[in-house]
Amino acid sequence: MTVAILLGIATVVYPLPWLAVKQGAEWRLALPGWAGTTFKIRWMHSVEKEDWEEWYRITADGAIEITGTRFKTFGAGVPAHAGKETHLDNGWVVMTGIDRVVDPLAIQAAVEEHYRMIFAGHVIPLSRHDPPPILTFSVIKAPLWQVLPALLRPWVPWLN
Repeated sequence: MTVAILLGIATVVYPLPWLAVKQGAEWRLALPGWAGTTFKIRWMHSVEKEDWEEWYRITADGAIEITGTRFKTFGAGVPAHAGKETHLDNGWVVMTGIDRVVDPLAIQAAVEEHYRMIFAGHVIPLSRHDPPPILTFSVIKAPLWQVLPALLRPWVPWLN
């Protein structure tokens, strides 16, 4: 019983890696941020009105890197290829093997572009209101008690 209590206390106070999504100094989200953790950011392109998606992974040293992207149409400013492979997949242009650190990652989550994060199969809305918030993604080590509200926010509606 004593060992279980000590383990419980250690879990709450020991700093763990969190994928932190902040708006200014406010923690909007905290999600497990171990090395190898993956997530996606999806939004609707403002001109083409098609979804774009970028794939990210947390590296062994706790940085965020973009690993790939997919979109339906090319436009001005879009490279013909990026990373190690570019191919078509069911109507999508897919670019993989980009593996470029983008830490911290900053996104301006406009409502009109319907920004959302996909984490462990769950879709989490990122856009809120105008003016569009600038969200910063980074890996931060912190104890559970410090991140608990941001950890619960996607699953408990009244915390939003």
